[in-house]
Amino acid sequence: MVNQNLSEREHDILELLMDNQTASVADISRTLKVSPVTVRANLNSLADKGVVVRTWGGAAPAFHPEISERQRSRTEQKMRIARAAAALVQDGDTIMIEAGTTTALIARYLFGKRDIYVVTNSTLVIPYARANPALRLTLVGGEFRPSSESNVGPIALEQLERFHVRLAFVGTDGFSLLNGLSTHLVEGAEIVKKMAAQADRAILVADSSKYGKTGFVQVLPLRAVSSIVSDVELPAESSAELTEAGIDLTLV
Repeated sequence: MVNQNLSEREHDILELLMDNQTASVADISRTLKVSPVTVRANLNSLADKGVVVRTWGGAAPAFHPEISERQRSRTEQKMRIARAAAALVQDGDTIMIEAGTTTALIARYLFGKRDIYVVTNSTLVIPYARANPALRLTLVGGEFRPSSESNVGPIALEQLERFHVRLAFVGTDGFSLLNGLSTHLVEGAEIVKKMAAQADRAILVADSSKYGKTGFVQVLPLRAVSSIVSDVELPAESSAELTEAGIDLTLV
């Protein structure tokens, strides 16, 4: 979800609002069988956490519908992938995190590590950095894209060029041996290329549903990344195909 530090009722309310942004306090009260006073208190709490925006008589999710939908998709797989990716980060490391719902979760699992320098174009990383004093976050500027919660464009690319990191964690809309990494957004493709160029190792984090899919824009050949972290639902034949091609593959 957008924010993992939510109570069970707050999660329920957020789910209702994602499904129906016109739901009122009275609607939520009836559905969850709690008092309107309780609903208002929960909505105020969600607003304080930056998850919703209060409206007259209710609230609306603070994120673009595309982000909300992606965050609700394959949540368990994404969390396992992010946890495994975060395990690759060492104390004192320098890393880049590209915008995406899976990549952003990596920051969640950096608790317990010390002095991690993070460069990102993803605003989804900010809540985790706010909660974790061990993260030293640099958010590059650029043109904000609500549908990806990211900063993109020439300014972002120019600022990324100022940094060199050990690891760059990147995502994709689709990947395969034939077409490599691909995405639906030209500007997002340029960010991935730049982060990979500024890192000793580029690591692709992507759930298995993206394997074999091809986006509008080709980004990088698959061998341009040092390794791939995906989930165990990747079909055996696909896993074998990648391994036989010499791709360093981790399935969790």
